[in-house]
Amino acid sequence: LRLNLATDGLAKMYSLLATGVGLLVLIFAAGYIPRHLKHTHSGPERGARFFSLILLFMTAMIGLVMAQDLILIVIFWDLTAITSYYLIGFDHQRSDSRRAALTALLVTIISAIFLIAASALLLNDLGTASAPEILAKAQAGRTVTIAGALIAIAALAKSAQAPFHFWLPRAMAAPTPVSAYLHSAAMVAAGVFLLGRMHPLLALSPRLLDALVVVGFSSMAVGGVMALAQPELKRLLAYSTIGQYGYVVVLLGLGEVAAAAVYVLVHALIKSALFLTAGAVTEATGEVRLDHLGGLGRQMPLLAFGGGLAAAGLAALPLTAGFFKDEVFFAGADGRGGIVPFLAVAGAIVTFAYTWRFWSGIFAGPRRATARPIPWLLTAPVVVLGLLVLVFGLVPGIIVYLTREAGSTMAGAPVLLDLQYHLNLHAPNVMALATWTGGLALTTTARFWLPLPRRIALWARHVGPDRAAARLVRGLYLLSRRMHVYEVQTLQQRIGTIFVGAAALVGITIVFAPPWPTFHVGGLPVTDWPLVLFLVLAGLSGVVATRARGRLSLVLALSAVGYSMSAVFSFIGAPDVAIVAVLIETVMTLLLLGVISLLPRDSVQHRTAERERQRRGSWVVGVLAAAFAFIVAWGVLSRPAPDATMAREHLNLAPSAHAADVVTAILADFRGLDTMGEITVIAVALLGTLTLFATRARTERR
Repeated sequence: LRLNLATDGLAKMYSLLATGVGLLVLIFAAGYIPRHLKHTHSGPERGARFFSLILLFMTAMIGLVMAQDLILIVIFWDLTAITSYYLIGFDHQRSDSRRAALTALLVTIISAIFLIAASALLLNDLGTASAPEILAKAQAGRTVTIAGALIAIAALAKSAQAPFHFWLPRAMAAPTPVSAYLHSAAMVAAGVFLLGRMHPLLALSPRLLDALVVVGFSSMAVGGVMALAQPELKRLLAYSTIGQYGYVVVLLGLGEVAAAAVYVLVHALIKSALFLTAGAVTEATGEVRLDHLGGLGRQMPLLAFGGGLAAAGLAALPLTAGFFKDEVFFAGADGRGGIVPFLAVAGAIVTFAYTWRFWSGIFAGPRRATARPIPWLLTAPVVVLGLLVLVFGLVPGIIVYLTREAGSTMAGAPVLLDLQYHLNLHAPNVMALATWTGGLALTTTARFWLPLPRRIALWARHVGPDRAAARLVRGLYLLSRRMHVYEVQTLQQRIGTIFVGAAALVGITIVFAPPWPTFHVGGLPVTDWPLVLFLVLAGLSGVVATRARGRLSLVLALSAVGYSMSAVFSFIGAPDVAIVAVLIETVMTLLLLGVISLLPRDSVQHRTAERERQRRGSWVVGVLAAAFAFIVAWGVLSRPAPDATMAREHLNLAPSAHAADVVTAILADFRGLDTMGEITVIAVALLGTLTLFATRARTERR
């Protein structure tokens, strides 16, 4: 692991989003969280917890985008998942918040497993975990394709792309600042960031890029249709986010990395403004459903203005930054040709429709709710973000300045990016005109077609991936409970579970990870006969221990195992370890002999009978674990001896650890720390037990 951080173009853009949007979200949260805590009857100390968590998440996000090492990326990836778990489940007294946090954690942690697997493949194949070195060394091949597919799966799950999108709508149970930050400019953006960071690797496999295009359009369809059907403000925006990041995935699949950077930047500004608008409206009215809102434009003119600019940007209207996000998307789609331009226009039409439904459902039409006064802190960030959308649309050179270097980083070479208004009928303009025409047609005929997406949403609730994910979580919960019940019955069963699991992993590795190990039998010099004798003695003593009928014979058999292994250590050149083992074995033997004299006599038969009932299963577990351990040890020892240079380097490093030899250094630096941890655990358990006994004694005296 190398702590290698760099501020290249891609890192600069995402860091700017994480800090810039994050600052405005924190300003909004300063006015929102105290009111939220009051509504939920929580103490003010939870406010400090919230701000600590969101700042920790911001730090993790910045570390993720600046990391240049895959292992470091995995660490920050997991840190964003863990902090988002606490942020989404901030209102932990609500069951829906707890379920949403657990679902998000499950999906993002599983995505981390795929990322770890990809990192291991690349490290094994290329000999480095450095992202720049991997991108420079990687060549098209089976290993690179598999690693790229694993990276793509991890990124798509993080960005809530179909079919991994189900966790994002649930995450709307989080407070509004969390939704505005994590689900527009930070956590969900981390997935497409990873696709951008590793894009040169993915580009080595054209099939992977084609798969990204398919997944992106699928997410656009799912997000768009489901957004049209949602009655709640934040869930509508959640499905909109799924669809909008589908645009980005399509652009990356088409190889339009600079356009993808433009889309990420503009969408983050727009969507965070719309999330904050939804939170401010809910705080002012107490309503979360569109059918309970309307006509608030006169009561909340500034909020309607800021939210309107953001909505105009999402609908890609001229003079807003959103116009250019759709222009670069249309240009990329037109360059691919075929059915892609038509799918692009269809997705943009749906975006126009649900954007109008969101804004007009709140601020236009007849008034259905009354807005209470809200702090300026809830309105100002929305207005600022809306004005940024307008300014970036009027001066598109700012967008070029902020995103061109990011596109060059993703492409691995300088890219050209030119954003300006074209007063002619070139393809993106024609596609934009078709979008606005189709969008207006949908908005004016909504009462005729709106029942259709609602029926689709109802059907998807019963057969979609959300249902499958719920069943998976429930199945894992039941499996966990059964394993817990099985393991806690006896120590024997717990150890057996560990041995069987370890043996299964070893067996799977041997079968599915070629080449198979080779096994050799070497000579047995006379000097090693005593070593073999003590190993056989240890094995026979272990068998006697399993057949012992009394406590005394059991203790003596176990002691024979320990003393035999001490002798083995001395014969293989580790006298220090042998002395320590003899001392520990002596103390433990005396301790056990003293303890068994205090145990009740009637427990002997119960323990013996119980052991007899479990004897057959224990033998199976023991033989299985021993067989796999023997196979692994034999295979390792049969391999050619490694270069002696590495061994000499380790020997020469011993004095730098203030030790005479390597064994002493290991015992002092590693085993000593481990032993201190074990002693700490025992001390804590002892203090807890003494406290329990003292409490019981006081209760009895009362």
